[in-house]
Amino acid sequence: MIVILGAGATEEQIQQVIAALEQRGYGAHLSRGVERTIVGAIGILEAEQKQLLAQQLEAFPFVERVVPILKPYKLASREFHPEPTIVAVEDLRIGAEQVVVMAGPCSVESREQLLEAARAVKAAGASMLRGGAFKPSTSPYGFTGLEAEGLQLLREAKEETGLPIVTEVMDPRDVELVAECADVLQVGTRNMSNFMLLRELSRASRPVLLKRGMSSTLEEWLQAAEYIMLGGNERVILCERGIRTFEPHTRFTLDINAVPAMKQLSHLPLLVDPSHGTGRRELVAAASRAAVAAGADGLLVEVHPHPEKALKDGAQSLTPEGFAEMMRTLRPVAEAVGRRL
Repeated sequence: MIVILGAGATEEQIQQVIAALEQRGYGAHLSRGVERTIVGAIGILEAEQKQLLAQQLEAFPFVERVVPILKPYKLASREFHPEPTIVAVEDLRIGAEQVVVMAGPCSVESREQLLEAARAVKAAGASMLRGGAFKPSTSPYGFTGLEAEGLQLLREAKEETGLPIVTEVMDPRDVELVAECADVLQVGTRNMSNFMLLRELSRASRPVLLKRGMSSTLEEWLQAAEYIMLGGNERVILCERGIRTFEPHTRFTLDINAVPAMKQLSHLPLLVDPSHGTGRRELVAAASRAAVAAGADGLLVEVHPHPEKALKDGAQSLTPEGFAEMMRTLRPVAEAVGRRL
């Protein structure tokens, strides 16, 4: 449930509500808005106990009303936190006016490949560099990344270009190692329901980019975010990356519907991955424009200097020239919806 206090609520009154919740076994989460303050109750009580607690809290003269939250996710819900959350990554503010574009190769393959890609995406206007040091692969014979060596190369690319780094972490044991390099820790589609990893990330010092599971509903996706937030890390960025459907023409089906739907359900910033969402280089630019028009806060785009030589996902990777052209066509779309690149 959430306890809504008036705009004039004092700090002492807020603490009275928090104390009342804690005395009854609830945790409390405070959200200060422009017009009102909301205290969220975290925990599980029987329906009768909830009803009694709501009546007791509404007896405070400074409490406007108490609203039950029936959804299985609380901290991630728009009801709990009515105003959009902005996640800061160095000077970037993900979820604000700027459409943040994270671009780079699917996998870090070599120093030359990564630096060439990093320079190209920086020149074209990317805000962050993406690149996989640890890579999940459906086939055990596929390329699984350079691991620690790849992290070192990402550090070098950041030192040269100044671009913050987003890279994937797959194992709870590697969270600390990857966090030493990455500015944002990515959870891939296969690990959205890896609850041990999510719990470890709830204690991480970095923001988390949480991709939607390829067969997951919006509610399941938000419950995965709840795992991270419940442990104390509220800097969660959602990423729609396409879902598995019956359509074989594209690698996945990019769920553009999810963008406005999640904006209604949650306050968390939301990115779109048009590369995995389509799996086809020639569709990435159009899907990116659609995502920005629908309200996405950013994009996660694969760019490789030589896609024909890529060890992973070459068919969906833009060339540097293709990425620069995509960025050019994105700017007027962003401006049309009151955003900027």
